Amino acid sequence: MRILKISRLSCGAALILSAGLSPALAASDFGGQAEWAQRYDADARLTVSRSTTPILSPQTVAATEAAIEHFREIVANGGWPQVPAGQQLRLGSNGPAVSMLRRRLIVSGDIGSETGTSPVFDSYVEAAVRRFQARHGVIATGVVNQSTLQALNVPAETRLQQLETNLVRLRSFSHDLGNRYVTANIPAASVETVENGEVITHHMAGVGKIDRQSPVMQTKAIQVNFNPFWTVPASVIRKDLIPKMQADPNYLSANHIRVYNKDNQELQPEQINWRSLDALNFRFRQDIGGDFNSLGVVRIDIANPYGVYMHDTPAKGVFGDDFRFVSSGCIRLQNVRDYVAWLLKETPGWDRDHIDQVIASGERIDVKITPAVPVYWVYVTAWAAPDGVTQFRDDIYQRDGLGLRAAAAETAQAPAPVAQMSRRTANEPISLLPRDDDEMFVDERLR
Repeated sequence: MRILKISRLSCGAALILSAGLSPALAASDFGGQAEWAQRYDADARLTVSRSTTPILSPQTVAATEAAIEHFREIVANGGWPQVPAGQQLRLGSNGPAVSMLRRRLIVSGDIGSETGTSPVFDSYVEAAVRRFQARHGVIATGVVNQSTLQALNVPAETRLQQLETNLVRLRSFSHDLGNRYVTANIPAASVETVENGEVITHHMAGVGKIDRQSPVMQTKAIQVNFNPFWTVPASVIRKDLIPKMQADPNYLSANHIRVYNKDNQELQPEQINWRSLDALNFRFRQDIGGDFNSLGVVRIDIANPYGVYMHDTPAKGVFGDDFRFVSSGCIRLQNVRDYVAWLLKETPGWDRDHIDQVIASGERIDVKITPAVPVYWVYVTAWAAPDGVTQFRDDIYQRDGLGLRAAAAETAQAPAPVAQMSRRTANEPISLLPRDDDEMFVDERLR
């Protein structure tokens, strides 16, 4: 039995519901009161389910072709209206801007036309905004924040061009990619594993900054490094370590970083002249440890000439952000143990329990992936799924040629975005070193 939460004006509203009238009509007859306890987002039209269709597949190509035809109709009919700025619209908002928002969402199919153009931001509108946000890679809050407003106001003509541009990219991958493979979609900052034509696991990711872009490439995952060391690159020594040590002589020990000379002998930090560039003559290695090591507890080696790889991270707060362009080109993975378990699925002796045991041991172990798994790092900012849902992402690296860019990208050069820090978990370390996997991982066995 459905229980209604009755407010001052909702007794009459309940009668209207029993009569089968729309919330929009109810709002107009009852002073704009249209917020009831039903979950309007239970309507299948107002939700976006995670697709099991790989983004690189003939099905996605066909769905994107159909979406292009639909968007051509939208453009031919005049596109959609612009939503006024200046007010953060949310549940309970009331005014002409909400009416315009409704019209905008009706045209793009995020809400049904039967809901009307009432000036009240009710649960139907909130569910529609969530659906829109899910389709545009924005955290689905149901609140029209700045990033949502910016996406809403991209003209339909531009979205059509975006789909046409990306259809070419998708078609180039419509051939057989293998029975098991990995796709990392850079603009979406997401990774999916695919087996027998279906997505098996999906992972939020942190990818390259605007000025340190993750490369588009086709490669293979060849090895997993458990409990890896991180050797600090020269650029970080110069830009970060030296200034930090000048300010705090205990900085290295606090961050579990050891110093070695050219003969691989460990030195004490006070043996280095930190008022000069003397530190560049030494090697700095961060100890193994998932709570503080910049590579987390595992690194996945992929064959490539760019010195990039995929890895865990102790800074897991980034996975809760809309803007995840935070690395120096490598890709950080959410739920990395699930990803590694899938990679090693056909490697004898490496089930999930064994993986967890090795990580818990802290032992430095390398495992060859047998057979090697194809990996595709791609740049796709618009595509559609067979269920008719069309997805868009910001052209963060400006490769579509349409001038689209995320609002967050304006501050992307900042070393520690406020949004990242605000979502940091209580137990997550705050390291002054960049969590950027930075240049190349160094195999300690060669030292």
